[in-house]
Amino acid sequence: MYFCMIKFFNKILLRDRLKNYLDIESNILYLVKAQFFLQLIATSFFLILNIYLSKSNFSDSEIADYISYRFLAVIFLSFPFGFLISYRRLKPFFVFSSIILPIVAVLLIIMIHFDIREYLRIIFFVWGICFTIFQISVLPFIMRYSSKKTQTFAISLSFATHSIAMVFSGLLIFLLDVFFHMQEGGVLILISLLGFGSFYYILKINEDRLETPNFYHKRKYDWILILQCIFPTLIIAVGAGLTIPFINLFFYHYFNLGSSDFALLGGASSLLVAISALTVPFIKNKFGFERSIIVTQLLAVFALVLLATTAYFNDFTFIIYFAILFYVVRAPLMNMAAPLTSELTMMYVGKNNQEMLSAIVSAIWSGSWFFSSQIFKKLMNLGYSYSNIFYITSALYLVGILLYYFLIKSYRLKHRM
Repeated sequence: MYFCMIKFFNKILLRDRLKNYLDIESNILYLVKAQFFLQLIATSFFLILNIYLSKSNFSDSEIADYISYRFLAVIFLSFPFGFLISYRRLKPFFVFSSIILPIVAVLLIIMIHFDIREYLRIIFFVWGICFTIFQISVLPFIMRYSSKKTQTFAISLSFATHSIAMVFSGLLIFLLDVFFHMQEGGVLILISLLGFGSFYYILKINEDRLETPNFYHKRKYDWILILQCIFPTLIIAVGAGLTIPFINLFFYHYFNLGSSDFALLGGASSLLVAISALTVPFIKNKFGFERSIIVTQLLAVFALVLLATTAYFNDFTFIIYFAILFYVVRAPLMNMAAPLTSELTMMYVGKNNQEMLSAIVSAIWSGSWFFSSQIFKKLMNLGYSYSNIFYITSALYLVGILLYYFLIKSYRLKHRM
């Protein structure tokens, strides 16, 4: 998969720049491939799980409630896990997630099929734990084992796995529906089983042994630096949690877009996200952190506002094409900034704070999405439309972008960017 993308980029980028991707260390390439297989599960669930739940007679507010427990798990896990991994090898955590997550995903679909609702929250909770253990460990692993020359490329490639997996899972969902008429539950179980491919690549990682300090040794964290980095992330994460997990329901309710159609749309959008993610290092070199982050995020917010507005004109059959256009444009613009903001904050806090920052950022994203899902549930019960909720997300995004602007200014003053 990796080299297919490289071959594609060989046609549109200079070979000397492309060489930085080819030079990425083998351990990180194994990690990226393993991450891709777990992302297949995550992206397929993102694309059609909500629609599957809706077809299984779950209301929108019930769906929001169950989904929130996936994010609740991370609130309890992330902070202690950040301490745990600071002086430890990360491969055992990758092994755990790559085995348990596919099993839990299959169990989740079986329980939905048989309407075993009393245990669904627990399964979503465990699902969140397994995925979080893997994701929290990825950035610290890259920061430990990548050279300074390939660091940005490695981070960008890691972020691109989500989009590349979305392309594959979206296309697979569409094909299984068109040619085999497979229902959502069967598709999700099949893709969950494919997730075991992650375990194969994790076993190939040859991680160096770390010198474990005395049990009573404590690393000193610079909490001022960490707090400066988490505030903009917190604001944007809260806004995203009100919109991103439920975007498929927006298209389902307003434009009658079913599972296979939305999967194809999500795959097409993610292809652009993957391309944009892999071009991030070159964009950063040309425009710098400030313009690369701020401009792309502002354009993404504008596209989200336009997307929300299409709901008011859904009586016109042609308006769905505008909705699709704004959705497809928004995703790569917003995601393009993610590798850069991660690299910026990792460099800003320094080496001693990176594991803790990675853990807290994961806690923020999942924790805020838990609260956002609960807020979404209450807003839906109060009669708020999807458009109004998307407008709230846009306002929160603008606040977060402003905070990132101040963070970049602070970083430039310290390091003379």
